[in-house]
Amino acid sequence: MRILDSTIKRIQPLDKAAMDKAAQRQDQLTKPRGSLGILENISIQIAGITGKSIPQIKNKAIITMAADHGVVAQGVSLYPQEVTAQMVLNFLSGGAAINVLSRQVGARVVIADMGIAVKLTASENIICKSIGSGTADMCMGPAMTRTQAIDSIEAGIDIVEKEIKQGLDIIGTGEMGIGNTTAASAIVAAITGKPVAMITGKGTGIGDEQLAHKIEIIEKALAVNKPDPNDALDVLSKVGGFEIGGMAGVILAGAANHIPVVIDGFISGSAALIAAGICPQAKDYLIASHLSVEKGHIVCLKHLGLKPAFDLNMRLGEGTGAALGIFLAEAAVNLLGQMATFAEAGVSDID
Repeated sequence: MRILDSTIKRIQPLDKAAMDKAAQRQDQLTKPRGSLGILENISIQIAGITGKSIPQIKNKAIITMAADHGVVAQGVSLYPQEVTAQMVLNFLSGGAAINVLSRQVGARVVIADMGIAVKLTASENIICKSIGSGTADMCMGPAMTRTQAIDSIEAGIDIVEKEIKQGLDIIGTGEMGIGNTTAASAIVAAITGKPVAMITGKGTGIGDEQLAHKIEIIEKALAVNKPDPNDALDVLSKVGGFEIGGMAGVILAGAANHIPVVIDGFISGSAALIAAGICPQAKDYLIASHLSVEKGHIVCLKHLGLKPAFDLNMRLGEGTGAALGIFLAEAAVNLLGQMATFAEAGVSDID
């Protein structure tokens, strides 16, 4: 049996008893019922994910996947493919936004090469899971083979399984890859059926003329490949990316191991669509951190039935939104576990 199949079989519904106990405790804490809003919802969800009525979050990791995209040859980005490798080196040296925010929230950053086109010097600080030197140009045919799509997902699963051995209570997803908003837009359009123009944004900051070209390229890729919206692996192989497959694997592995997964922005959202297409139950293990400026992100989240915790006009990726989401998740469970109840504090119920 493939790792993917065995992982899917391990994904179970959330623990309703733990959620009920968490909800009951929320109603007994020294505050008006519901006054902590989404933080209450997150704490109850994490109770269901972990099977613990008062969960704790200590060990945190953001898994940032990097890969290149052949569609960059079509002029869909302001930046050349080489920037992917350059930014990964920045991650490894600790100088990127994701490093700063991860340090702030006390999360370790795990960097994985899923298919960077430019060869990097070997480093013990990067996990090598390269499926190839970037995907093929999806305008000319499939971005990858179905086997490669499965391999990318299983690489993500393997990374999580190994990270669990170091202690892992919550996971954030992140990515780096020039051209990946193009792949994400194609995935979201294929799965949701929404028009490409409604989903596609300016990515790294392209102008209106280049945006129109980007939309045309995505429409061409969808017409050439005809991805099956009912087969998430087909969508991933036809118009996806290796890092997107890797993040889908991270999500599935998190769900299989009862670990909450905080997804970042638009690219992470497209990976969540792939994971949910493979195993719908995995959606219950997801926490949406923020609403990206990329206009397709809200379409993606609505399709998944998720509500973002905050909106800071962010669109960087890397896992930056997920880092802040992890902070909120930790705050949510700490409030649940550490606040006094009315009885403990000798306070009359104020609701």
